[in-house]
Amino acid sequence: MSNQLDLSKELIGRRALVTGGTRGIGAAIAQRLVDAGAKVAVTARSRGEALPRDFAFVAGDVASPAGVAAVAEGALEALGGLDILINNAGGGSGFPQGMTSIPDEEWQAGFALNLFAAIRLTNALLPALRESKAGAIVNVSSGAATMAVSPIAHYAAAKAALNSYSRTLAVELAASNIRVNVVSPGPVTTPGSRAFSDALGAPPDLFAKKIPLGHYGSPEDVAEVVALLVSDRGKWMTGSLVNVDGGMSAR
Repeated sequence: MSNQLDLSKELIGRRALVTGGTRGIGAAIAQRLVDAGAKVAVTARSRGEALPRDFAFVAGDVASPAGVAAVAEGALEALGGLDILINNAGGGSGFPQGMTSIPDEEWQAGFALNLFAAIRLTNALLPALRESKAGAIVNVSSGAATMAVSPIAHYAAAKAALNSYSRTLAVELAASNIRVNVVSPGPVTTPGSRAFSDALGAPPDLFAKKIPLGHYGSPEDVAEVVALLVSDRGKWMTGSLVNVDGGMSAR
């Protein structure tokens, strides 16, 4: 008898929502969950490129309370319930002149998208997750949360707050058998990372020399870890922060 796991079946019967799921890391996570048998809804402000027919699309801007409410309602309607929530939506502009050049409205926008979106959507979907027998939340953070990167200080601060929030949430929801974990990617090759490098006038492999494994990761590298955390393979993991960064955080 083979002991090899069949990863194409481990999420059959589970329903997942992935925010920011139409490109980059979010799209890779959504595809990985579909490949494991899950029924998946993705959300973003616009559909963008054509999505695989296996995905349900819910339009909405999770940076606003009204947008969160619309996404929660649309996702539950499309999925008929919820077992897995991936709070992946995030990002922000870079300010090459440094932290003191970041205007107040960018700080507010950064926290709205990178912190409050996850808090509000989690709160909106908690009743559905409590009904699940396999509730799991993964919040996608960033290695920037522990770094002093002046041009994106607003983004990094919001992600650091997301890490703290997630630890407390994991403890609070453990009694409801809802697991909460954080994935913290390092430099990953995505359209967003390229746009950030361009905005700073920096080469696309700006951080490559700081990565022990010597190269940027792919969205699929992050998606594989997320799949572990939401599956029964990760059933005794909650409150964890998993760095997916080629060893960059070990320096």
